[in-house]
Amino acid sequence: MKPDAFLEDLRRKPEVLERLARTLAARNPWSEVVQSGPARVVLLGMGSSAYAANIAAARMRSHGLMATSELASSRLLPGWGAGTLVVATSASGTSVETLDALSRLPAGVATVALTNTADSTITTRADSLVTLDAEAEVGGVACRSYQHTLALLLALECHLTGASTDSVVATVSAAAEASAHLLDRESDWCPDISELLLGPSGTHLAAPAHRLCSAHQGALMLREGPRRPAVGCETGDWSHVDVYLTKTTDYRLLVFAGSPWESQMAEWTEARGSTVVAVGGDVPGAGYTLRYPHDSDDDVALLTEVLVPELIAARAWLTAASEV
Repeated sequence: MKPDAFLEDLRRKPEVLERLARTLAARNPWSEVVQSGPARVVLLGMGSSAYAANIAAARMRSHGLMATSELASSRLLPGWGAGTLVVATSASGTSVETLDALSRLPAGVATVALTNTADSTITTRADSLVTLDAEAEVGGVACRSYQHTLALLLALECHLTGASTDSVVATVSAAAEASAHLLDRESDWCPDISELLLGPSGTHLAAPAHRLCSAHQGALMLREGPRRPAVGCETGDWSHVDVYLTKTTDYRLLVFAGSPWESQMAEWTEARGSTVVAVGGDVPGAGYTLRYPHDSDDDVALLTEVLVPELIAARAWLTAASEV
């Protein structure tokens, strides 16, 4: 992995997203590989792919679909059999756990590989292929491919519910604009936010349940690049699982705005003097708030907000590399 190349991958997000928007405006790729509505949907993946799939499956269930997201490494995959659509996501197409899961599925399921690498192993193990079209990530970190996984799974949601992809196209285009804004103004916010969040006891990230993947992916970026301790949490659940650390550590918290449980969180962070940074909206007790275009749109935020911890990670990684 290369920190300078990772930063360049991030800088190309708006351009590559706009290209994806044009592709989705021309056609929904799922209509070519999923001909009839499946009775059940299983989303498989690891790491970033699993984070995105968890939210996608929850959204499908909210529409009344029978859908689940499972870690490909699990020995307890659903035995739903015929009439099931399995989407196996691997940006590289070589995730060994996902390849193994494809070999353990019940007979009669329809399988689709969702990958950024069209000639990879996973394409030979699945019945059909949908490409992420995120282009090669030369930094070696799944950043654009994570973003495109979310966008393509939103398109799958449209296909399964019989909706037009017009809303997804608009969301992807708006996310490209929002990403460009954050990138263009990085020097205005990234140094200040980095100083606030990169503490001696690590960094914590919280997001509303319907965008929990942002907290998990953002934390992963801090671990994977600069190798800094970081963990993601759901904002409501924070008061049950993370609050304890505010009493004993120099607690630094990035909050992706949009949860009704932020005031409950603030009761503890304010009382204990924790450092809180808000992204995408006002959060009680935040010492710094970062806004960007269209951040009040949940779907735009879903595709955009993780760029903030990604850029923090990229800069911290470059600094660490220069000191070696």
